[in-house]
Amino acid sequence: MSTATTAPARSGVLRFWPVAAGIAFGAFVAYDLAAGADLAPVLTASGLVYLGAAALQRPRAAWPVFWLSFVVIGAAGFTPWEDAATWVLLGIAAAFALYGLVRGAVRPAEVLPLQSLAMVLFGGAAVAVMVIGGDTAAYLVAAGLLGHAAWDAWHHRTGRVVVRSMAEFCLFLDVIAAAAMIAVTVNG
Repeated sequence: MSTATTAPARSGVLRFWPVAAGIAFGAFVAYDLAAGADLAPVLTASGLVYLGAAALQRPRAAWPVFWLSFVVIGAAGFTPWEDAATWVLLGIAAAFALYGLVRGAVRPAEVLPLQSLAMVLFGGAAVAVMVIGGDTAAYLVAAGLLGHAAWDAWHHRTGRVVVRSMAEFCLFLDVIAAAAMIAVTVNG
Protein backbone atom coordinates (compact mmCIF):
# COMPACT_ATOMS: atom_id res chain seq x y z
CA MET A 1 0.00 0.00 0.00
CA SER A 2 1.46 3.32 -1.07
CA THR A 3 1.38 6.32 1.21
CA ALA A 4 2.34 8.97 -1.30
CA THR A 5 1.75 12.47 -0.09
CA THR A 6 1.34 15.65 -2.00
CA ALA A 7 2.35 19.10 -0.93
CA PRO A 8 -0.57 20.95 0.58
CA ALA A 9 -1.98 23.75 -1.54
CA ARG A 10 -1.44 27.25 -0.24
CA SER A 11 -4.54 28.21 1.60
CA GLY A 12 -6.03 31.16 3.36
CA VAL A 13 -3.88 34.22 3.75
CA LEU A 14 -0.71 32.50 2.51
CA ARG A 15 -1.99 32.29 -1.04
CA PHE A 16 -2.16 36.10 -1.14
CA TRP A 17 1.43 36.80 -0.07
CA PRO A 18 2.48 38.10 -3.53
CA VAL A 19 -0.39 40.61 -3.44
CA ALA A 20 0.50 41.75 0.09
CA ALA A 21 4.19 41.99 -0.79
CA GLY A 22 3.41 43.89 -4.00
CA ILE A 23 1.26 46.37 -2.11
CA ALA A 24 3.96 46.82 0.54
CA PHE A 25 6.71 47.35 -2.05
CA GLY A 26 4.43 49.66 -4.03
CA ALA A 27 3.92 51.78 -0.93
CA PHE A 28 7.67 51.71 -0.23
CA VAL A 29 8.48 52.84 -3.77
CA ALA A 30 5.76 55.51 -3.70
CA TYR A 31 6.97 57.00 -0.44
CA ASP A 32 8.61 60.40 -0.88
CA LEU A 33 8.30 60.62 -4.68
CA ALA A 34 9.19 64.00 -6.14
CA ALA A 35 9.79 63.66 -9.88
CA GLY A 36 9.15 61.31 -12.80
CA ALA A 37 12.80 60.31 -12.98
CA ASP A 38 12.55 58.94 -9.43
CA LEU A 39 10.85 55.81 -10.78
CA ALA A 40 12.94 55.38 -13.94
CA PRO A 41 15.03 52.65 -12.23
CA VAL A 42 11.85 50.82 -11.18
CA LEU A 43 10.62 50.88 -14.77
CA THR A 44 13.99 49.54 -15.93
CA ALA A 45 13.98 46.84 -13.25
CA SER A 46 10.50 45.73 -14.32
CA GLY A 47 11.85 44.70 -17.71
CA LEU A 48 15.10 43.34 -16.29
CA VAL A 49 13.40 40.80 -14.04
CA TYR A 50 11.59 39.17 -16.96
CA LEU A 51 14.62 39.34 -19.25
CA GLY A 52 16.84 37.77 -16.58
CA ALA A 53 14.46 34.86 -16.06
CA ALA A 54 14.18 34.36 -19.82
CA ALA A 55 17.95 34.47 -20.36
CA LEU A 56 18.55 32.00 -17.55
CA GLN A 57 15.64 29.86 -18.79
CA ARG A 58 14.39 29.51 -15.23
CA PRO A 59 11.11 31.16 -14.20
CA ARG A 60 12.12 31.02 -10.52
CA ALA A 61 15.21 33.12 -11.32
CA ALA A 62 12.89 36.12 -11.49
CA TRP A 63 13.01 36.49 -7.71
CA PRO A 64 16.82 36.62 -7.39
CA VAL A 65 16.94 39.04 -10.34
CA PHE A 66 14.34 41.19 -8.57
CA TRP A 67 16.47 41.25 -5.41
CA LEU A 68 19.53 42.11 -7.48
CA SER A 69 17.70 45.08 -9.00
CA PHE A 70 16.50 46.12 -5.54
CA VAL A 71 20.10 46.12 -4.26
CA VAL A 72 21.33 48.07 -7.30
CA ILE A 73 18.62 50.71 -6.89
CA GLY A 74 19.30 50.99 -3.16
CA ALA A 75 23.08 51.15 -3.56
CA ALA A 76 22.81 53.78 -6.29
CA GLY A 77 21.25 56.11 -3.74
CA PHE A 78 24.65 56.30 -2.08
CA THR A 79 26.43 57.45 -5.23
CA PRO A 80 26.75 61.03 -6.46
CA TRP A 81 25.28 60.04 -9.84
CA GLU A 82 21.57 60.69 -10.04
CA ASP A 83 20.81 58.16 -12.77
CA ALA A 84 23.32 55.47 -11.79
CA ALA A 85 20.73 52.79 -11.02
CA THR A 86 19.05 53.01 -14.41
CA TRP A 87 22.35 52.78 -16.28
CA VAL A 88 23.64 49.89 -14.17
CA LEU A 89 20.36 48.00 -14.62
CA LEU A 90 20.53 48.57 -18.38
CA GLY A 91 24.08 47.18 -18.35
CA ILE A 92 22.93 44.11 -16.44
CA ALA A 93 20.06 43.69 -18.94
CA ALA A 94 22.52 43.77 -21.83
CA ALA A 95 24.65 41.15 -20.11
CA PHE A 96 21.61 38.91 -19.55
CA ALA A 97 20.53 39.29 -23.18
CA LEU A 98 24.01 38.37 -24.39
CA TYR A 99 24.18 35.42 -21.99
CA GLY A 100 20.79 34.15 -23.17
CA LEU A 101 21.80 34.54 -26.79
CA VAL A 102 25.04 32.60 -26.23
CA ARG A 103 23.10 29.85 -24.42
CA GLY A 104 20.73 29.59 -27.37
CA ALA A 105 17.65 30.75 -25.49
CA VAL A 106 16.06 32.21 -28.64
CA ARG A 107 13.29 29.61 -28.81
CA PRO A 108 10.44 29.89 -28.17
CA ALA A 109 10.03 33.42 -29.47
CA GLU A 110 7.98 34.62 -26.49
CA VAL A 111 10.88 34.01 -24.16
CA LEU A 112 14.21 35.74 -24.82
CA PRO A 113 13.34 37.57 -28.08
CA LEU A 114 10.07 38.99 -26.75
CA GLN A 115 11.53 39.79 -23.32
CA SER A 116 14.48 41.55 -25.01
CA LEU A 117 12.07 43.66 -27.05
CA ALA A 118 10.13 44.51 -23.89
CA MET A 119 13.39 45.44 -22.14
CA VAL A 120 14.25 47.78 -25.01
CA LEU A 121 10.82 49.43 -24.69
CA PHE A 122 10.81 49.74 -20.89
CA GLY A 123 14.50 50.65 -20.72
CA GLY A 124 14.11 53.13 -23.57
CA ALA A 125 11.20 54.76 -21.77
CA ALA A 126 13.34 55.03 -18.62
CA VAL A 127 16.13 56.73 -20.57
CA ALA A 128 13.60 59.08 -22.18
CA VAL A 129 12.30 59.94 -18.71
CA MET A 130 15.80 60.94 -17.60
CA VAL A 131 16.22 63.15 -20.66
CA ILE A 132 12.76 64.74 -20.71
CA GLY A 133 12.15 65.46 -17.02
CA GLY A 134 9.19 67.32 -15.57
CA ASP A 135 5.55 66.32 -15.69
CA THR A 136 5.91 64.63 -19.08
CA ALA A 137 8.50 62.27 -17.59
CA ALA A 138 6.22 61.49 -14.67
CA TYR A 139 3.35 60.57 -16.96
CA LEU A 140 5.68 58.52 -19.16
CA VAL A 141 6.87 56.54 -16.13
CA ALA A 142 3.27 56.00 -15.02
CA ALA A 143 2.28 54.85 -18.51
CA GLY A 144 5.30 52.54 -18.64
CA LEU A 145 4.47 51.02 -15.26
CA LEU A 146 0.83 50.53 -16.24
CA GLY A 147 1.99 48.94 -19.48
CA HIS A 148 4.20 46.64 -17.46
CA ALA A 149 1.25 45.82 -15.19
CA ALA A 150 -0.58 44.58 -18.29
CA TRP A 151 2.56 42.58 -19.15
CA ASP A 152 2.45 41.10 -15.63
CA ALA A 153 -1.22 40.15 -16.02
CA TRP A 154 -0.54 38.38 -19.33
CA HIS A 155 2.40 36.46 -17.86
CA HIS A 156 0.37 35.55 -14.78
CA ARG A 157 -2.41 34.21 -16.98
CA THR A 158 -0.10 32.24 -19.28
CA GLY A 159 2.34 31.07 -16.60
CA ARG A 160 5.30 31.72 -18.91
CA VAL A 161 8.76 33.22 -18.37
CA VAL A 162 8.43 34.04 -14.65
CA VAL A 163 6.75 32.26 -11.76
CA ARG A 164 3.19 33.40 -11.15
CA SER A 165 4.08 34.80 -7.73
CA MET A 166 6.46 37.28 -9.39
CA ALA A 167 3.91 38.33 -12.00
CA GLU A 168 1.28 38.83 -9.30
CA PHE A 169 3.67 40.73 -7.00
CA CYS A 170 4.90 42.94 -9.83
CA LEU A 171 1.37 43.72 -11.03
CA PHE A 172 0.45 45.28 -7.70
CA LEU A 173 3.80 47.03 -7.32
CA ASP A 174 3.51 48.58 -10.80
CA VAL A 175 -0.08 49.78 -10.40
CA ILE A 176 0.55 51.35 -7.00
CA ALA A 177 3.78 53.03 -8.12
CA ALA A 178 2.07 54.37 -11.28
CA ALA A 179 -0.90 55.69 -9.30
CA ALA A 180 1.44 57.38 -6.83
CA MET A 181 3.43 58.97 -9.66
CA ILE A 182 0.23 60.35 -11.19
CA ALA A 183 -1.02 61.62 -7.81
CA VAL A 184 2.28 63.34 -7.03
CA THR A 185 2.35 64.99 -10.44
CA VAL A 186 -1.27 66.16 -10.37
CA ASN A 187 -0.97 67.49 -6.81
CA GLY A 188 2.57 68.83 -7.31
